[in-house]
Amino acid sequence: MQIRQVPADHPDAVKLDTEVQLEYAVRYESEGDATVLHPRMFDPPHGLYLLAYDADGRPVATGGWRSQEANDEGYSDGDAEIKRMYVTVEARGLGLARRILARLEEDARAAGRTRMVLETGTKQPEAIALYRSSGYTDCSKFGHYRHDPLSVCLAKPLG
Repeated sequence: MQIRQVPADHPDAVKLDTEVQLEYAVRYESEGDATVLHPRMFDPPHGLYLLAYDADGRPVATGGWRSQEANDEGYSDGDAEIKRMYVTVEARGLGLARRILARLEEDARAAGRTRMVLETGTKQPEAIALYRSSGYTDCSKFGHYRHDPLSVCLAKPLG
């Protein structure tokens, strides 16, 4: 497996984003994640977008972070928000999410971010288990889904 930095609007990133949106739609009986994201939000040094490819060159995992500062959606100065963490069904269980997460944390720390935050949901127990086993703990709710009872917000200091 190879992990590469790509623009968030790379065709392979768009392909996996479409897949994760379909998974969200099924799990939450919804339209998918309605959070407004623009590809440039992930451009260094204010973010990073990663794709993992299998030995045949197929995209199988993705994840990114974007800078956040204190605002009316509950973020704090110095936050780095994880978005679009996803591993295709056939690549699950290979440790890709953990590898991508570690790279995102390392990059956000190097960019001067002080806290990594993320929002997931109660219908994604695998994601919650990954983040908690990686040192993330519950925090005040933030972001688009901060008022949704299915929302789970987690944070980890990057110091």
